Amino acid sequence: MTTRSSTDAARVIPEATVARLPVYLRALTALADNGIRTCSSEDLATAAGVNSAKLRKDLSYLGSYGTRGVGYDVDYLRYQIAREIGVTQDWPVVIVGIGNLGHALANYSGFRSRGFRVVALLDADESVVGQSVAGVVVRPFRDLEEIVREHDVAIGVIATPAVAAQDVADRMVAIGITSILNFAPAVVAVPEGVDVRKVDLSIELQILAYHEQRKANGADAAAAVAVETGGGAA
Repeated sequence: MTTRSSTDAARVIPEATVARLPVYLRALTALADNGIRTCSSEDLATAAGVNSAKLRKDLSYLGSYGTRGVGYDVDYLRYQIAREIGVTQDWPVVIVGIGNLGHALANYSGFRSRGFRVVALLDADESVVGQSVAGVVVRPFRDLEEIVREHDVAIGVIATPAVAAQDVADRMVAIGITSILNFAPAVVAVPEGVDVRKVDLSIELQILAYHEQRKANGADAAAAVAVETGGGAA
């Protein structure tokens, strides 16, 4: 095994690679949970759902952690990827908007296991304030600044209706939150230096619908060709 040099550590990793690192981490965790201690690039690529050449290229940005003829030490590589993406530490997170989606996010056990700790749930609806969700009492949105200061929060999650999303984002940015995960069905504008990740479930479903439509159209076209060429005759 070799470790990264200072030059390696300073290397800029492409965004597409950054997006795949959590997938590799999840695959490595699953392998470790199954008692697998070493794996080849082909095995890891299969577990992650990518091709092995792409995986090797992605990992080359981190340094050289494989051993020729042996493969990767699963626990060691898992730690190195976790360190690279910053989840070896505990990140405090606030969730704003405790409707159905906010409830689901608050109850998601994957946050804790992946290095994130939900320190507060906030809502502007007074009828929701005071409820306990996943063991956390919902606080009024006006408490956001106090919570961010108390817990040194850098990551905020927006799970509000679309109409409220921009106001929530503006407030988050104003009090120092620099990374936002936006589940609201709206695009929010933020200044340079603030990162926003948009999660739109309806768009993902529409993309799947597009692929389903193409498959259906392809099947219909194939059937028509079969009939025209006599392939569909009894």
